[in-house]
Amino acid sequence: MSAGAVLILGARSDIGLAVAHAFAARGHAIQLALRDAARAEADRADIALRHGVAVSLHDFDVLDTAGHGAFLDSLPALPQLVVCVIGLLGTQEENRRDPARAALILRSNFEGPAAILERIAERFEARGSGVIVGVSSVAGDRGRASNYVYGAAKAGFTAYLSGLRARLSRAGVRVVTVKPGFVRTAMTAGMQLSPLLTVGPEAVASRIVAVSQGGAEVIYVKRLWWLVMTIIRALPEAIFKKTRF
Repeated sequence: MSAGAVLILGARSDIGLAVAHAFAARGHAIQLALRDAARAEADRADIALRHGVAVSLHDFDVLDTAGHGAFLDSLPALPQLVVCVIGLLGTQEENRRDPARAALILRSNFEGPAAILERIAERFEARGSGVIVGVSSVAGDRGRASNYVYGAAKAGFTAYLSGLRARLSRAGVRVVTVKPGFVRTAMTAGMQLSPLLTVGPEAVASRIVAVSQGGAEVIYVKRLWWLVMTIIRALPEAIFKKTRF
């Protein structure tokens, strides 16, 4: 991939900032899209100074689907690559008990990201080039009692990316699905995570940079997750219901 601009949707997150640094270190101009973008000026300045590339801030609300077109029109240039790292976890207990919270989880992890990527896909398809990277989750591989609202949203996003990939396969546009597994971020702070299944944001960013160059289009950042989820998906329902995943 040539050193075109990289748009990061959800750039306030730990993974988003790690992705920004990783691509900036390779000479890419960076477009940081997030809510209340002015509050990220220190991050913008740090990336620009450290890597010597152009870095711009852009106000973006993934739930404001009516404003997605105007947001894309406001960018300094149509990016060559888009990385969507938008996500909202919450807890299964609050998601189960509060319908408004559950709706927010579903919209933030599936509806909103799918809507903006569809608009981007249209522009990439018209141009005949581009790479779309959607960060989904292993939680979407099978519904589990511990996080099925979040998992359902991520399952929808994974299916959306699969369909988009098929549609754009002859248009010169690549669509990549990245499943990080457990990541040490502010969103998982306080959770007890298995060291064997956990990575840092920089490892996720490194894999995203690598897959943006070509190769596989569905990626488990830590390869052990592929084996774990293959086993989980293969369990008969009667057995799966007895597990504590």
